[in-house]
Amino acid sequence: MKMPADKAVNLRSIKQLYGIKLRARDGEIGHVSDLYFDDQQWTVRYVVADTGTWIPGRLVLIPPQAIGIGSLCQEGNRLPVDLSRKQIEDSPPIESHKPVSLQYEQDYFRYYGYPVYWGMGGMYGGGGGMSGVAGFPVVPTMCQMPEEERDRHERAHHDGNPHLRSTQAIDGYHIQTSDGKIGHVSDFIMDDESWAICHLVVETGHWFAGKQIAISPEQIDRISSEESKVFVNVTKEAILEAPEYYVPPFGGASPDAPASLPTLNMSSKSVSL
Repeated sequence: MKMPADKAVNLRSIKQLYGIKLRARDGEIGHVSDLYFDDQQWTVRYVVADTGTWIPGRLVLIPPQAIGIGSLCQEGNRLPVDLSRKQIEDSPPIESHKPVSLQYEQDYFRYYGYPVYWGMGGMYGGGGGMSGVAGFPVVPTMCQMPEEERDRHERAHHDGNPHLRSTQAIDGYHIQTSDGKIGHVSDFIMDDESWAICHLVVETGHWFAGKQIAISPEQIDRISSEESKVFVNVTKEAILEAPEYYVPPFGGASPDAPASLPTLNMSSKSVSL
């Protein structure tokens, strides 16, 4: 994922957001425990909040739209949420041990009044999206979908969106290159204006130079939860020869950090900026 050269990018480590307190308009609501992103658009769709002692044992999803996209300003290590505690308390509950279904997501967006994120790029970002009132995306009816898409929609409707991923769950997944396994996922780097995941941070391990490098989503073929692996379209040698990447300090990228991180060239083992 490449950013325009003239765009100022504020990069942020997702791992550094875990544990940050969340404050609604009228009080504390808990802390960040996870982020859910879709692995086709590579964009964060939900912030998972652990409500702690406020509503013991409950997790709630907070829409990024409510957390000030473009600033993510901490107020004494707190993230402001532009919702009331009552709104959050009455939102559709999730079960931590079950995947988020399409039915849940539809109910969720209907509750908050936000447009669904999949309509503009097809059901799962594959194209063919439809626009509704004022250009907001709408979910196609079952009769409008091709048979394969309809079957996939029905499974996701009840069993869970197969492209919605937990950053906490993928942390530690092994990296599978075209010629073997090397290192594991240690962090995600996102643009805090768009909530787009720009890079996965990979620790190569002490057997392979023991450094961290950044991999672009464009270099990722697929994620396998069954194998706990991220499959990439580069070689071990390319990863070993990539420049080391240093995670931005808490609060954003350092002033002299480049807007475009060094990542692996997709077509060869060389490194490009």
